[in-house]
Amino acid sequence: MKNIFKAAMMWFAFVVTLSCNANNSEKKEVVVSKNELLNKIKGGWAGQVIGCTYGGPTEFQWNGTMIDDHVSIPWDNTRMLWYYENAPGLYDDIYMDLTFVDVFEKYGLDAPDSLHAQAFAHAGYPLWHANQAARYNILNGIMPPASGHWKNNPHADDIDFQIEADFAGLMSPGMVNSAAAICERVGHIMNYGDGLYGGIYVAAMYSLAFVYDDIEFIVEEALKTIPAESEFYQCIADIIQWYKDNPDDWKSAWFEAQKKWTHDKGCPDGVFRPFNIDAKINAAYIVIGLLYGKGDYGATIDISARCGYDSDCNPANAAGILGTMTGYDHIPDYWKQGIEKVENMNFRYTEMSLGKVYDTGFRHAVEMIKRNGGVENGDSFIIQYQVPQTVPLETGFEGIYPAERRGINNRLTGQTREVSFDITGSGFVLTGYAAAANNRKDEVLEADVYIDNNFTETVKMPTSSLIRRYDVAWNYDLSEGKHSITLKTRNIPDGYSIDVRDLIVYSNKNPGKHVYF
Repeated sequence: MKNIFKAAMMWFAFVVTLSCNANNSEKKEVVVSKNELLNKIKGGWAGQVIGCTYGGPTEFQWNGTMIDDHVSIPWDNTRMLWYYENAPGLYDDIYMDLTFVDVFEKYGLDAPDSLHAQAFAHAGYPLWHANQAARYNILNGIMPPASGHWKNNPHADDIDFQIEADFAGLMSPGMVNSAAAICERVGHIMNYGDGLYGGIYVAAMYSLAFVYDDIEFIVEEALKTIPAESEFYQCIADIIQWYKDNPDDWKSAWFEAQKKWTHDKGCPDGVFRPFNIDAKINAAYIVIGLLYGKGDYGATIDISARCGYDSDCNPANAAGILGTMTGYDHIPDYWKQGIEKVENMNFRYTEMSLGKVYDTGFRHAVEMIKRNGGVENGDSFIIQYQVPQTVPLETGFEGIYPAERRGINNRLTGQTREVSFDITGSGFVLTGYAAAANNRKDEVLEADVYIDNNFTETVKMPTSSLIRRYDVAWNYDLSEGKHSITLKTRNIPDGYSIDVRDLIVYSNKNPGKHVYF
């Protein structure tokens, strides 16, 4: 917990610095009319829905491969309404944002991370990866920033906050550092390190899109918020350089990104598998779309989607950023077709629609402008522009490397009371889930974890999907060497089980490059 406390104190100092520098002399004033401010906010929110809808049919259907040009992705005036009515979970990108927007609306813009965390944890929507791991942590007393720290959340580098951070930029027009401070409060609920940086970077691009109409500048300037020592920064910097080297062939940048940045170190679902929900590679696909789309709305969305992996979330971010830059009125009618059918429909699990969030987002942006030194001047606002500052460095999964993936494929029950295995390394993650047979009522199952015959913890495994523990057990702090791991049944009634699936072993020895003979 010392490392978590130290990181929290570094971020606290950063936020205080941002507050103290709110009116520093580096800033310049930006004037934006009230109509244009609302138009850009509408463009950002509507863009997310458009991009998410377009990529919906392809999400995680192309893993480690691009979607070729000959594959048709449908688009017409029925698409958005169909997803709203038949697959509303597609819009987790947006209704997750709206949880935090709603907290700000109810409790004010100084609402602490604890209120955001509780609203998020008790919401009725299903979650995955870093979000679900954080929900479990919060419901079991592990609050932010510890809930998102990689020692407590094996999915800390995943995409979760990256797809949810749009709101922070949309309420901070021209105020990049204020957006970053909001991200610090909310993003540490579920992410850490590169996972957090994905959200900060996306929010920074939104913030800058209120001020600039040069997408290349926005992409590069926003990166100044991210520490250059981080892998996230290095990945996006590579994309920018590859674009400069070959600005007319997005597939060349895609291939280079595949070669260098598609390894997954943290997420237990992606290690040694052709699946990647890591923040940095998916952020690379956002940037590939923005750069190679060259300001063309359709090209931007299409390229981001065709990069694959999380191919609804990535074009949603790209379309939202570009929609903020152009404004709602300048999004081509072809891409807005059908949006009038859903703008007044509440997103699933919320009491908020696009129409409502346009107005709410405008009010929050106005309040942010004023509290950061801006003023209302007739039909316009004078914004105190913020020069991007780099946030503190934090690195997840530091000093450990995936060494092995092994199928355990066993289960703990009331009768099979023990599952054991050996590892050679310095850490492990054990995937799996709690299960109930024949529609039995939900229970919380319990198992004791022993490492080298020493009891380490009791894990509680809810059978309810909404509050489930995303992985069975993990430990990244073992001494390098051989270890025996044992799970023993503590409380598993008849008809229930803890299904133990895959084991990921970590080592503190860097394998480096493989040598082939």
